This record gives sequence, C-alpha cells and structure tokens, in this order.
Amino acid sequence: MFGSRSGKKTGLKIIIVGCGKVGVAILKQLANEGHDITIIDKDPQKVATYANQYDVMGIVGNGANHSVQLEAGIQNADLIAAVTSSDELNILCCTIAKQVGDCATIARLRDPDYSKEASYLREKLGLTMIINPELETAIEVSRVLYLPTALEINSFAHGQAEMTRIKIPEKNVLDNKSIADLGKDLANKQKPINILIAAVERAGEFYIPSGDFVLKAGDIMSCVGTRPMSRKFMEHIGFKTARVKNTMIIGGGNVAYYLAGQLVNMGISVKIIEENKKRCEELSVLLPRAIIINGDGTDQETLNEEGLAETESFVSLTGIDEENILLTLHARKHSNAKTITKINRSNFREVINSLDLGSVVYPCSITAESIVAYVRAKKNSNSNSIETLYHMFDSRAEAIEFRVDEKSEVTDIPLKDLNLKKNLLIAFINRNGSILLPTGQDSIQVGDTAMIVTTETGFTDIRDILA
Repeated sequence: MFGSRSGKKTGLKIIIVGCGKVGVAILKQLANEGHDITIIDKDPQKVATYANQYDVMGIVGNGANHSVQLEAGIQNADLIAAVTSSDELNILCCTIAKQVGDCATIARLRDPDYSKEASYLREKLGLTMIINPELETAIEVSRVLYLPTALEINSFAHGQAEMTRIKIPEKNVLDNKSIADLGKDLANKQKPINILIAAVERAGEFYIPSGDFVLKAGDIMSCVGTRPMSRKFMEHIGFKTARVKNTMIIGGGNVAYYLAGQLVNMGISVKIIEENKKRCEELSVLLPRAIIINGDGTDQETLNEEGLAETESFVSLTGIDEENILLTLHARKHSNAKTITKINRSNFREVINSLDLGSVVYPCSITAESIVAYVRAKKNSNSNSIETLYHMFDSRAEAIEFRVDEKSEVTDIPLKDLNLKKNLLIAFINRNGSILLPTGQDSIQVGDTAMIVTTETGFTDIRDILA
C-alpha cells in the first residue's frame, strides 16, 4: 500500500481501478475536489507515483480481486470506477464490487460489441454508468465536421443548445466591436439573432466578458445559442456553415470506426488509411460505405496519392500523439482541409495550444468530465443535479448545466436581484425544450435546466451561484 490521506477529506469515498491515461485524468480532477480516493493498479511504479503526487491511497494488485477490493475499502465506498484497458476486467471489477459493497459502479467499455449492449449491461449487471472515450470522441469530432469553421462544439439541453468555440480572424466584423454593440447589431436585424458571448481567451488570459468588453482579432471566443441561431450568427460574421463533403482519417482504431459510421450516415464521404492489413479487412466489412486504404498514413507520398490536397477535412487518429501532431501540421501546410487532432496526453496542453493545429480533442478529458459530473451530482444530497459539465480553456472555467427540481433561494427571483458570485454568467435557461438567453428580468423556475459559466470549480448545486 502506498500514499497517505493527509488532511480531512469531505468528499465521497472513491476507488479508481486502472492508472492509465483515463484513470489519471479522473484522479487529477477528483483529487482536486477533495474526495477520499484509493487507486488500484498492477504496476507498483504507477501506484507509488500517483499516490504520492495526488496524496491518495494506492494499492498494487488486480482490481477484480475480492481481497484487493476489501483492502481498498469497497464496503464503505460510494463509487468504484473501473477504467483499465480491458473491458472484461472492468466489467468483472464492477460485478464483484456490487456483490461486496453498496456503491455506484462505472465501467469503461471500448469494444463496439459491448457498446451496442450498453443498456442490457447496465440493467443486468447493475452498472451505474458505462463510459466509452472513443465513442464520445467520435461524437465530438463529428459535431465539428458538421460546422467546420468552429474549433469546438459542446452540446447542452439534450442537443437543444450548443456552445461554439471560434477564433476571430483578422479584419473580421467582430474585431474592435464591444459585446454591447454586437448585441445591438444582432437585435436590430430583420430576424434578430439570439446569441450570448460566454467566454473569451486572449493571449493566455481568460475572461467572462461584460457589455463593454471589446473583442479583438485572434481572440478565441465561446458563444451559446440554439443550433439554428449559432449557424445564423456564424453566417453573420462571415464564417462558412456548410458541413464538409469528405474527410480523410489516419488510423483505423475504434475512434475511426465510430466516427466513420456517423459521418457516412450524415452523407459525408470517408476515406480511412490504416497500416494493419487485418484491421483494414475488418473495417471493410464493418464500414461498407467507407473507402479503406491499406497503407502508411504517415508517409507523404501515400497522403498525396490519396488526395490530401483536395480533401475538405483531415482527422489524425493514430495512437501516437507526436504522429498526430506532425500529420496535422503537414496537412495544414499542404491542403486547405479542416484539421482535427486526437491527443491522449493532457500534460503538454500549453505547448499544444501554441501550435496551429485547428481543433484538438482529448479523449481522457471527455471521460473525466462525465465522471466528475456524476460525482458532483451524487455528492449533492438535494434533488437539483448536474445534467452536463464541460471544462473550458484548460480547466480555467467550467460550463455546468443544472436541473432545477425544487424551489430554492435562486428560483422565481429576477436574475438582476440575485447576489451572484463574481466571474459567473447564466448562459441559458432551458424551459420545456425552449432555450432562453436570459435578461435581468428573467428568473429560474422549478422544472428548468440552467447553464452557467464560472471560473470557480466544484459547484454541485444551482444554489452555488450565490455569493
């Protein structure tokens, strides 16, 4: 056993099985929020390193072993998250945990065969949540390819609202325009455009802008609205809104499989370049409407022969971050393609952000956000709970959608009369499926969901917005 629990832990008792990239991403976020965590892994070096780094308990062993789980305190645990690289081991971990303790169980399942049976597995095995980083990554990539001028698109209110992240180009209509003036322009159109500027990053600094904030070329801006309004806003500022017609994917792993299936159903032509011949044969059967090329996607000649110069989008999905980065830089130099890069490690984000990579997706972060949202909802004993959570701008801010199930100090009171915390914005209210971008006269009501953007972390309840 490694590590110690210095200081009083006020959060949940959580066991994380597997100290790979996903496990560490979850550990980092939950440890920062003060939970009582025990990690389990077969690798003594990993356990010792992460137990000391994050001040948690660490146990070397098989997480599916009954005695190992007992040593980790499964009897008193609130949650066990099994996120090893083996789907079968993760299922077994959760099954044993349910027999020994009375805790929530989360299993990482990557295999497409298991994903198809997700509902059955949840019901029959009593799994609280099944997470599939590869599938969630594919969904995020497909959103961006549907609106390729965006850097990132996050979905809220069951798809009714979106947060779209863009970079303001030189000589754009937004350059040197204040938020207030932009609001007047959009309101005075024949068909007003309802959009809210939720966050801006400029030269490494993060802002939740007020009306007098002046936008500049080079700013990275996140705006919130319904999907139709987001597209109208993009058109208004001169961004193309047509989805790509074709894409070239390098790497034929699970993310590529999930992504290609979604894209061909959207009418987008897909070409996958994969070096492993056996995998190419499998993909040819699984994806009959996609073009599968057996070749080295990191070879310049192969890329040229397969039409890099003409492709509208280029997605690098190999298992090696450095390869993905170099492929994207090459594609940006030799084509006009929309580029998307998969990065597995998140510890060099500052360096990655300084590169001109276009859109970047982090599967580990996507997974961690899902689990953090669940943990916060479970920690909160009230009926208000977290529907959706996204970390923004390298975790310097959070966008959280709360469900409001009961009356409280924040309901039925005009927003202008609420004593809100600083650096906090109420971005939208979802009322019966209609998205409201609130003014000071509007109020949050029971039955709504409300999305906030804040620079504080750890919110578990809508009442946390109050100072």
